Amino acid sequence: MDAQLIAFTAVAAGMVAVPGADFTVVVRNGLVSRRAGLASALGIVGGLLLHTALAVAGVAAVLTAVPALFRALQLLGGVYVLYLGVRTLRSPVRSREEAAEATGGSARPLRQGFVTNALNPKAPITFLSLLPQFVPAGSPAMPRTLLLALIVVVLGLVWFPAVALLVDRLGRWLRAPRAARAVEAVTGSALTMLGLVLVLEPLRS
Repeated sequence: MDAQLIAFTAVAAGMVAVPGADFTVVVRNGLVSRRAGLASALGIVGGLLLHTALAVAGVAAVLTAVPALFRALQLLGGVYVLYLGVRTLRSPVRSREEAAEATGGSARPLRQGFVTNALNPKAPITFLSLLPQFVPAGSPAMPRTLLLALIVVVLGLVWFPAVALLVDRLGRWLRAPRAARAVEAVTGSALTMLGLVLVLEPLRS
């Protein structure tokens, strides 16, 4: 049994499952409908796939070498997350059908999930610093790195749809007007705070 592979899977699972903008976007769209929640989850997995591909290709090293590019991407990502947060806080509690219509079916949640994850510049840096640590000395780097990247994507493909389905499962309670207002307030506030942190961090640099 490959102990390094098991250790990496555990670390990667923790990284994927830690609540953040991705998690909040899935919950937000999961309250609209199961389809919207799953679409945003798949969008996030698409973002993870992009980040792992960039890390394998070494493109993430460019972000490390060019701080201005990293800060610009971080600022852009922060603005987008902040926009989602403010929009959530401003949106009234709507019926399931009205909300589904407002999100434009699956296309908009899918795009929201992908953009939220793809515009997180810390993800490729994390992968770039993490993946090499789990490549055994003397082993071909590319096949092993591809395997590790695939594990991350599979974990995302399991975790985020599971969150979307759980939110939908609890939907009758979560979509009750009082609970819906509370959840929208929490998710909107979380996205807004995350967005502010991402926006202010590069401005302080």
